[in-house]
Amino acid sequence: MFSFFGSPLNGQRSTPGVILPYLHIMHSKISPISNCDAIIDSWIKALDEYSLSQLIAIPSSNSWSVGQVYVHIIQAANFFNKQILACVSNNDHMDGKPYPEARSMFNNNDLPDILLEGPPSNATTPQPTSKEQLTTGLKNIKEELRKAELLISQTSFKGKAKHFGLGYFTASEWLQFAEMHFRHHLRQKKRLDEFLAANNVS
Repeated sequence: MFSFFGSPLNGQRSTPGVILPYLHIMHSKISPISNCDAIIDSWIKALDEYSLSQLIAIPSSNSWSVGQVYVHIIQAANFFNKQILACVSNNDHMDGKPYPEARSMFNNNDLPDILLEGPPSNATTPQPTSKEQLTTGLKNIKEELRKAELLISQTSFKGKAKHFGLGYFTASEWLQFAEMHFRHHLRQKKRLDEFLAANNVS
C-alpha cells in the first residue's frame, strides 16, 4: 500500500489551522474533485510555513522529512491518476473487486491511521530540492485530477485497475482514494511538525 504510516513523534507544535479540518472529512457530500482541490490547496498553503531546512529535517533514520512526505503524496497522486486513465480507456478487469479492507475505507471515506507496508519504492523517496518544486508538483496534479474527473463523467468504459494491496478499483474509486491519501498523510505531517517544534528546527 502507499505508505500508510507515520512516526510517533513527541512535541508541542500543533498542525497549522488550515490543515486540521480536513482530518475530519467523512462521508462528504462534496464531489471527490472538490475535496481534492481543497486538500491540495491546503498542502500548498502550508508550504509557506516552512524553510527548506525544515522541509528536509529527518527525525530518525526510519522516518521521512516533511519534504519527503510532500514528494510522496505528489508521486502517489500521479500514480493514482494513471490508474484512472487506464480505467476510462478500456473495460479490463470489470469483474475485479476491491478487498474487504478497501471497501471499508471507501465506505468510511478515510484511511486507517496505522502502520501498513508500502511498496519498495517508498524507501527511495527523495528529498525536495526547493519549495517551488513541491508547489509546482501539487498544482500540476491538481489540474490533472480535474481533467481525470471530466473523463470519468464522459467515458462509456468501465475498466478497473488493481491496487497491489487492496484489489481492483474503478476510476471513481481511484479518485476517491487519491483524496483520502492526501488527507491521510496530514496525520504524519502533524507528527513531523511536532518534531520540528520540539527540536527548534528553523
